[in-house]
Amino acid sequence: MTSKDSEDLTRVGPGTVMGEFMRQYWLPAALTSELKPDGAPVRLMLLGEKLIAFRDTKGRVGVMDHRCPHRCASLFLGRNEENGIRCVYHGWKFDVDGNCVDMASVPAHQDFKNRVKAKAYQVAERNGVVWVYMGKRAAAPPLPGLEVLRLPEDEVTVICALRECNWLQGLEGDIDTSHFGFLHAGHIKPEQLAADHPFRGAVFNRAPELKVMETPWGTSYGAYRPADGGGTYWRTANFLFPCWTQQPQGDFATNVHARAWVPLDDHHMMFYNFVWKRPMPDRATGKDGKPLSGVSLGFDFLPNTTDWLGRWRLTSHPRNDWNIDRAAQAGSESYTGIANIHMQDQAVTESMGPITDHEFEHLAPTDVMIARTRRHILATARAVAEQSAAPPCVDDPDTYLKARSGFFVASATTEWQEAYADNIANAVRPGMRHAAE
Repeated sequence: MTSKDSEDLTRVGPGTVMGEFMRQYWLPAALTSELKPDGAPVRLMLLGEKLIAFRDTKGRVGVMDHRCPHRCASLFLGRNEENGIRCVYHGWKFDVDGNCVDMASVPAHQDFKNRVKAKAYQVAERNGVVWVYMGKRAAAPPLPGLEVLRLPEDEVTVICALRECNWLQGLEGDIDTSHFGFLHAGHIKPEQLAADHPFRGAVFNRAPELKVMETPWGTSYGAYRPADGGGTYWRTANFLFPCWTQQPQGDFATNVHARAWVPLDDHHMMFYNFVWKRPMPDRATGKDGKPLSGVSLGFDFLPNTTDWLGRWRLTSHPRNDWNIDRAAQAGSESYTGIANIHMQDQAVTESMGPITDHEFEHLAPTDVMIARTRRHILATARAVAEQSAAPPCVDDPDTYLKARSGFFVASATTEWQEAYADNIANAVRPGMRHAAE
């Protein structure tokens, strides 16, 4: 990683290599529940741009530059009324598409509203999320076709959380499999876990080997270890363009989920987790029936504020050292002393600083997925910028359907991709069931 490579991968504002690449795709921007008809507009930061979002009288959503195109007063102060947002400075009003529909302060014979438009982006809603397309196409591409996004809204759980670091740090934490046996489960002994516990393979052997390959959707890894009892234990996961991951959090057959690591600006990102609602294995209890500390899931939020970065902030953050419990850490109740799995990931990625100093790193063989993913993203984004390649998956959203993550045990003589093909052929496909209906 040179300084130029690092800059091209991490900077997301208008005109940057990665920023322009991200703008080719639909991105999650807010939860549907955050916007009420004729309710107060919400400040949004997305790809380094300061935007507002509002829902009009008819329920339509508008996302636009927060500056009124008249005198640049913030439309966040605006009145959301009668199917438009009205600037409080001079009463100019704009609909959800950015059209100026009223110039209240201009005499009728001097009105020129048909020649003024706010900078607005195309918007869609699906799975309880407001999606924004910030690219230049007059007709936006299809929404992303990830398997979990094809499910009805009532079958999907969506959680989002602000993270105070560059988007790449968050994403790379999700495709780094070798940290699991330490950060999350370093205090757990194999004998504490039942044979079918979802953590057992990673705890039984904390030093996996990896196979990595580029794929039509991005990159994939297969982390492998000898299985407890014979065979090979595989944990396979994916990076999907432009900022999605699927990680091995459950049994491959039913692990329908996806995570977006959406850049707000160069130093902040929003995590969106889409999960198929289904019975989950108990990961917080040992085989003796006693709770396992430090491996719970959960999100504790501060109240939202109206600041640009005031939404979905967690109660543990860099200013309180992520509420680390040194006594629990010293007593091996928890390897980190940090309460739960998400916060453990968040703490280490935020601790790297706003943007990792990539030239300071020393990557290891177990970081091959990270290295290959960086290389693949960088080469692809630069090729798109040079107009020598089309952005992957944008016009063929079904490409994402070939990606699935999770863990499984295969014969020791079966190659990774052969085992992957066997498992995906037999996987539960709830999205396909609904597509058929």
